[in-house]
Amino acid sequence: MKLPEEFKTRMCGMLKEEYAAFEASYDCKSSQALRLNPNKAREDFLKNSPFALEAVPWAKNGYYYKEGSLPGKHPYHAAGVYYIQEPSAMAPAEYLCARPGERVLDLCAAPGGKTTQIAAHMQGKGVLISNEIHPARAKILSENVERMGIGNVIVTNETPKKLSEIFTGYFDKILVDAPCSGEGMFRKNEAACEEWSLSQVHTCAQRQDEILSYAAQMLRCGGRIVYSTCTFAPEENEGTVSRFLKRFPEFDICPVKKIDKMTGGNPQWVSGASDKMKDTVRLFPHKLRGEGHYLAVLEKKEGANQNQEIFSMAETGIPEKNLCLFTTFWKENLIQKPEGIYLAFGENLYLAPKQTPPLKGLKILRPGLHLGTNKKNRFEPSHALALFLKENEVCRSINFSADSDEIRAYLNGQSISCEGEKGWYVVLADGYSIGWGKLSGGMLKNHYPKGLRRP
Repeated sequence: MKLPEEFKTRMCGMLKEEYAAFEASYDCKSSQALRLNPNKAREDFLKNSPFALEAVPWAKNGYYYKEGSLPGKHPYHAAGVYYIQEPSAMAPAEYLCARPGERVLDLCAAPGGKTTQIAAHMQGKGVLISNEIHPARAKILSENVERMGIGNVIVTNETPKKLSEIFTGYFDKILVDAPCSGEGMFRKNEAACEEWSLSQVHTCAQRQDEILSYAAQMLRCGGRIVYSTCTFAPEENEGTVSRFLKRFPEFDICPVKKIDKMTGGNPQWVSGASDKMKDTVRLFPHKLRGEGHYLAVLEKKEGANQNQEIFSMAETGIPEKNLCLFTTFWKENLIQKPEGIYLAFGENLYLAPKQTPPLKGLKILRPGLHLGTNKKNRFEPSHALALFLKENEVCRSINFSADSDEIRAYLNGQSISCEGEKGWYVVLADGYSIGWGKLSGGMLKNHYPKGLRRP
């Protein structure tokens, strides 16, 4: 790979005697990894995995897989059993340490790897707002949240400024995986390498300053921000954090344990930076099995002056009398009624997590779990609901081997011949929910979404 000369000069000055090993890493193949979805993957998954897996040291559910394994084409991927994710990119969400019941924001969230990782830590409890400013990328984010069967994520398409005006002092944890110059991804993305320039680095640093300032306003006292990038540029890493601490003295860098061959940030790479930069974290591709990444854990001191949070109340939801069609559906098809706040958007019914703040005035792509659509005199369940449910939560299900002709036919959109009680069925691949089918007259009608079907 031909690296930009200005980039090479700067990296050589930073790494000195390590630079030769760093440059040589670009001739090595990237490590590939996936992250198991603990809400789906059973404890015996590793014993029966169709792929050879090796643990990623810094991610609880992260595993390297071998080249040629093609997990993206396996039915388990369609069922949301795992998320394919670059191994270094798994680090920031681990250091966020989100817990069940918290209020968490993923501010720059697309395509959804870190959001789905945070959601795994939250175990379906609490409120996770996942935001992406670009509409097309926000749609991809929403689709990945759906595939992973997550119910407590609200996907928004807003500017950080707009969110900060509404959610002052609201969140316990915030992840800012900031837009950056992408230097750490040159090996995986040659286009990023070709588009790189020093002016782009400076522009990104300015944007990062702005985004972090908005994040600071939304964090409660005692809360935590994890700032991360996939670049090596000190101006965007130690520099951004140093400038942030000068603007917001109520924040400190939280020292964290470095795992495997992670290194600390370097205060000497930025003018005026304090020695606390050593407590930030760098991941270099010549030291560990992953691409370039940087992260800093920032905590807001208890008792810091700030405005009180605006939201003391949650969304009230729609009245029970407006749930007649869904009530009929769940009583016929589910073991129990899903708990949460029921919201209607047109004919679509959603289940928002408890304590969801008022959403009026926000651009919302997914206000929680999409339950389905009210049709004329009936309720049609969504694909998201099928992926959310487990076998023991539905009245009827049908299980096929993941490598069976039936699952291949199902993912192709074909109906399947089978016998059983008439009604809605969750289709399972080795026990993992993958979609809906409706059985009648010995034929299971396919309800797998047309846009997801395989040729």
